[in-house]
Amino acid sequence: MSISITGLGIVSAIGMNLEENLNSLQNLKSGISSIDLINELQENFLAGEIKLTNQELSLIAFEKDKQEVFPRSLLLSLIAAKQAWGENNISPKIKTVIIGATTVGGMDLAEKILEKDVRIQSLAHNPSGIITDYLADYFHLDEFKTTVSTACSSAANAIILGSRMIKNGLADRVLVGGGDALTKFTVNGFNSLRIYDTGFCKPFDNNRQGLNLGEGAAYIVLENDKSLSITKNKKVASILGWGNANDAYHQTASSPNGEGAQKSMQLALEEAGLKPEYIDYINAHGTATVNNDLSEGRAIETLFGKNQLFSSTKGYTGHTLAAAGVIECIYSILSIKNNTVFPTLNHNTLMPELKVKPVINIKKDITINTVLTNSFGFGGNNATIIIGK
Repeated sequence: MSISITGLGIVSAIGMNLEENLNSLQNLKSGISSIDLINELQENFLAGEIKLTNQELSLIAFEKDKQEVFPRSLLLSLIAAKQAWGENNISPKIKTVIIGATTVGGMDLAEKILEKDVRIQSLAHNPSGIITDYLADYFHLDEFKTTVSTACSSAANAIILGSRMIKNGLADRVLVGGGDALTKFTVNGFNSLRIYDTGFCKPFDNNRQGLNLGEGAAYIVLENDKSLSITKNKKVASILGWGNANDAYHQTASSPNGEGAQKSMQLALEEAGLKPEYIDYINAHGTATVNNDLSEGRAIETLFGKNQLFSSTKGYTGHTLAAAGVIECIYSILSIKNNTVFPTLNHNTLMPELKVKPVINIKKDITINTVLTNSFGFGGNNATIIIGK
């Protein structure tokens, strides 16, 4: 069963569409800066913030003025989903489903109920499923809809669910992705865990201090051969394999030796029918936290050896939480399409615990046929996707 990717949509701190994101990646342009749109934070944080107000995002999302107040995550998700969906139509011959992912839902509006100009009705937008529900109504997708929320692996697990539905004949076409906005709760919450860097994050650097959060959304369209024969869409890449595994080690930390990460990647290889040596590049989860980078680095080294090409793109966007898996899936596709490895930013000192080394300078004109991308969440929620031409 072939699972084709035919639509891509993305909004992040380095671009409001696919072309802008690619341009920033190619020019090593980071979107991480001071947070300007959120007040009452405990400290002055750096983050991958999209420098548009909700009103400005609403104009882009709806292409007209809307009086209704929407969660920021929903606005970001609608912009990205419209890009991915493109000119697709609903057809009774194609069973189309939608799967969304988020961790904050409408939390940004819930945080404003103490402000005088926001009414308690804002809580109606708080549930995580509200975003997928709205997108399903907007695109008239009433066959099946669901929302995945497994922390930072949410969108990756949403893609895995969509792929499994296609593989098992439960869907012909899937609009799948996720979105998360920055909120006071998430920024202050990660800071309270002492894993938020006061400077720019440094994935896989020996002097890493923690992550920078980011916000954004991305959606992709998956299709089987039947759907492609009807839509005539152009395939941009394929989902070759997937795996998810829970190491059950700790509420927030990964196992130091990377057992869960290694198992997730091994399952993806088995699903794809590939040996480790057939993976040309790994887009790592690479959060720049002390725990994650050591755990993931050890798992990569154990399974793929010390010469494996890998990098983290979180120095460009920040950690976009639920959206990270699909944003980095799209970056993996851009690596394949452009035969380029986008390097790990802000890296200066190798980790002495590892023999494997991240790519720190852009690599162009190299053959990339398959990319493995990781997304690891709190509670040991590890997810891996393998993408091919």
